[in-house]
Amino acid sequence: MSNAHVIAVMGVAGTGKTTIGPLVAEALGVPYAEGDDFHPPANVAKMSAGTPLDDADRAPWLDAIGAWAHERAGHGGVVSCSALKRDYRDRLRKAAPGILFLHLTGSRELIEGRMAERKGHFMPTALLDSQFATLEPLGPHEAGVEVDVAGTPQEIAARAVEALRDR
Repeated sequence: MSNAHVIAVMGVAGTGKTTIGPLVAEALGVPYAEGDDFHPPANVAKMSAGTPLDDADRAPWLDAIGAWAHERAGHGGVVSCSALKRDYRDRLRKAAPGILFLHLTGSRELIEGRMAERKGHFMPTALLDSQFATLEPLGPHEAGVEVDVAGTPQEIAARAVEALRDR
């Protein structure tokens, strides 16, 4: 795998996108961008209130992430982005055709437990059901890999880098 790829670290809330993304970026020697930073304030307020985002809410967020990925094409980068629906990933691929997806997966129990331990994050555990209901796993035609989130962040990141390189 070339370090010039842009990788979107995807998955439901609580899978560790914000923890694993920077570790993968560091291992690959490329910049990392936090997907949550691309949300407009209205999205953050909505999620903080426990209201799931709809597709109209996500459109400007996905476009901003897509623009970042497009700018990094050929240089490499890692960005976190839940990218739960195939349509969302298609939108990102339209902006940055070479983007790869790193889908962090795990049991609902493990993820809920990790979310309950987080401090100061705007995404409440109550929205986890809507995240799993929305999730469309990577299809066979989609460029990417799945990595289970059991283990330490360093173990998960090492498996992720290995899976991306084996891809």
